[in-house]
Amino acid sequence: MIRGLTEGAPEMKATPSTSTSGTICHAGIDWSWQHHALCIVDDDGQRIEEATLPHTRPGLARVTTLLRRHGVDRVGIERGDGPVVEHLIRDGFEVVVISARQVKSLRARYGSAGNKDDRFDAFVLADALRTDAGRWAVVQPDSDETIALRMLVRARHDLIGHRVAVHNQLLAVLQHNFPGAIGLFSQLDIAISLAFLRRFPTEAKAAWLSELRMAHWLKANHYCGRHTPARLVAHLQDAATGRAAGPAAEASELIVLTLVDLLATLRAQQSDLETRMKEALLAHPDGPIFTSLPRAGVIRAATLLAEVGDCRARFPDPAALAAAAGVAPSTRQSGKHLNVAYRRGCNKNLRAALVDWAQDTPRANPWARDTYDRARDRGCRHPHAARILAQGWTRILWRCWHDRVPYNPDLHGRLNLLNQEAA
Repeated sequence: MIRGLTEGAPEMKATPSTSTSGTICHAGIDWSWQHHALCIVDDDGQRIEEATLPHTRPGLARVTTLLRRHGVDRVGIERGDGPVVEHLIRDGFEVVVISARQVKSLRARYGSAGNKDDRFDAFVLADALRTDAGRWAVVQPDSDETIALRMLVRARHDLIGHRVAVHNQLLAVLQHNFPGAIGLFSQLDIAISLAFLRRFPTEAKAAWLSELRMAHWLKANHYCGRHTPARLVAHLQDAATGRAAGPAAEASELIVLTLVDLLATLRAQQSDLETRMKEALLAHPDGPIFTSLPRAGVIRAATLLAEVGDCRARFPDPAALAAAAGVAPSTRQSGKHLNVAYRRGCNKNLRAALVDWAQDTPRANPWARDTYDRARDRGCRHPHAARILAQGWTRILWRCWHDRVPYNPDLHGRLNLLNQEAA
């Protein structure tokens, strides 16, 4: 029987929820941004309450009323964040996350059609909580400081994506209409490049520049690069010819000016977000732990802290952190067949942050350099070697994070051994 699968499950045994009549009850919610399907079942798996409620304050209050009426303590849901989860936790309920992928597999218990229905999914969630509650973890919310930092970090990440998109759009316009502006300075979206395009948005206007005029313009705009005025003017003159006049050139000028203003705004907003991130990181109790990591800096430290969080119960050991970050391999074994593959199911934001940081640490840490080089010597490509190094760092990061102490190179045994061998 399915009920027998939960026998002997470690640590996370479910505490039964009972109604006023003594019946054990279990609840599942399939939520969306418009409405929520709620299902409550008894200990025999019989539906005793079903409702579809709007995503409004009265609707969420009605969810609380129904759950308390039947004495429900734990609720199954497909994701561990969002306004519904926050509402349930705020009202004192325990939230158990059963992912959408798991729900898809669990539907096969009740038929082979595989149909998708919100009310039926709510029933699947409730019944899975009834039969296998010990197999899923209860949501452990982070502190408000961590949630705020995560919001800032992810907003900055999205803003960079928008900036790259606008940069590429501007590049495409210049390639057709003003090729000389491309490569004039080190980057297209830095302050001096944007100032140049704001002053000379078309090839016709840039033709006014002589070597002396270019020198005066550079001085007025505090240019501190290495290129001489003569070299910059020669770059403009040697570039392919774009559209110098006509309606297309006028349209190009308007588009360039629009995109330049947008890029300048995005860069300013990114700078503001980074300032707020630094403030939040310095004020966070775990900030010193992450800033102590080699090559972490401020932005990387803030990103790692935001994605790892501050709830220690979420990652009871280093292996749990490595699996959640997607840097531990996924092993599948059947009979004599053994396959070790890239782990795809993970927190991709955490993986990106962890690998980005780890692959830069060989510059500052001999242990990291040794670990990376040995992986490369075994034939691993750079992405694989970077994940191997990141998995090694998760053990150190987890210990510092779990013990609430900054990283201390003097306590890093393998690092000290390498330093002694080098000496």
